[in-house]
Amino acid sequence: MGESVAEATVTNWLKNVGDTIEADEAVLEIATDKVDSEVPSEVDGTLVEVLFQVDDVVQVGQTLAIIETEGDAPSASAFEDAAVSEPTPDVVAAVSAPVTAAKDATQPVAVSSNGERFYSPLVKNIATAEGIAQSELDTIAGTGKDGRVTKNDMLDYLKNRGSEANVPVKEAPAAVVETSKVSTPTTQASPKQAAPVSVSGEDEIIEMTRMGKLIAHHMVESVQKSAHVQSFVECDVTNIWNWRSKVKTAYEKREGEKLTFTPIFMEAVAKALKDFPMMNISVDGDKIIKRKNINLGMAAALPDGNLIVPVIKNADQLNLVGMSKAVNDLAGRARDGKLKPDEIQGGTYTVTNVGTFGSIMGTPIINQPQVGILALGAIRKVPAVIETPDGDFIGIRYRMFLSHSYDHRVVNGALGGQFVKAVADYLEGWDPKREF
Repeated sequence: MGESVAEATVTNWLKNVGDTIEADEAVLEIATDKVDSEVPSEVDGTLVEVLFQVDDVVQVGQTLAIIETEGDAPSASAFEDAAVSEPTPDVVAAVSAPVTAAKDATQPVAVSSNGERFYSPLVKNIATAEGIAQSELDTIAGTGKDGRVTKNDMLDYLKNRGSEANVPVKEAPAAVVETSKVSTPTTQASPKQAAPVSVSGEDEIIEMTRMGKLIAHHMVESVQKSAHVQSFVECDVTNIWNWRSKVKTAYEKREGEKLTFTPIFMEAVAKALKDFPMMNISVDGDKIIKRKNINLGMAAALPDGNLIVPVIKNADQLNLVGMSKAVNDLAGRARDGKLKPDEIQGGTYTVTNVGTFGSIMGTPIINQPQVGILALGAIRKVPAVIETPDGDFIGIRYRMFLSHSYDHRVVNGALGGQFVKAVADYLEGWDPKREF
């Protein structure tokens, strides 16, 4: 997994308990923020136990399954027993002592995640083993990311629960009190709730996809975090247009793939980032992290309408052919859903081509934790003033807008404007006699 990937969701098991597995054969499918991937087996053997079910979120480094690699294959009864996920011994030992008085003597109570709260398999196992009902679990305050309940939260709760000897919880966490119907005086105003959306019988309700929800969350978070400012530059790309028209057939014949405008633009952006390294940074609290490598994110639209940003690593070290091959490869595998998790990680600056959809300019949202993103507008054939030693003339030229969004917390208007102007200068200074 990429170094910044902390967890993944199990989306599909390709093998069942009892199946024989060969080394490097895919066992299950997982999904990170935006990429679906297969997890291969590291050994030959037989799958004897599955530790996580579909839709469970797994932390990087956790064991997903047990594969028998030596001796005879386990019996069918062993497979049936292994298919039932039981609490691990260390979890049972850790929580059994303080909750003896509170534990329900009847069968375990099944608990699950809901639309507002997510519970990890470990938390659910502890709750099931200790007889914590769903309604009780929902009142436990979480200290993990996004308010998630952690193992330590469960152990602390069970310790207090046991010491009170089955005394009901007197006060729910603040987050629960705010949303409950209990009329309790308070000095703080409750957070504003979004106004309900009215739905008629003729309206269609469409559930957002997992990726759609993540994108929506990231976009809102970025707008709330960064002070977005835009600068716009129009540049003349007539030389590039004519050059590509002249060489694209020979390029395709030699390299076996098409030469698009995108790698040409990406090359110019990489050069400008070398000229203005303070655009190739990230913000961490009150610190600025100046990135050594220039890793260009390339926003790509997917067939389902969602967006993904594969990353070209060390883009400044690629020539035009290398850049073209990287762009075509990542774009093709993005459309086919075959990107690897680390191929969307580590970007230091992002480029998005809004001109693909006919837009002449746009104001894109910064891809955190970066501080800038460049939108490429549509190339248009327009009348323009041509300056010559003999005077100015009106001629037909190919022109486009470059829209630069940047984080005004750390990038002032001068730097943001100079950077996008540098990109335009590289494009306008294209050598029409250049070899690819």
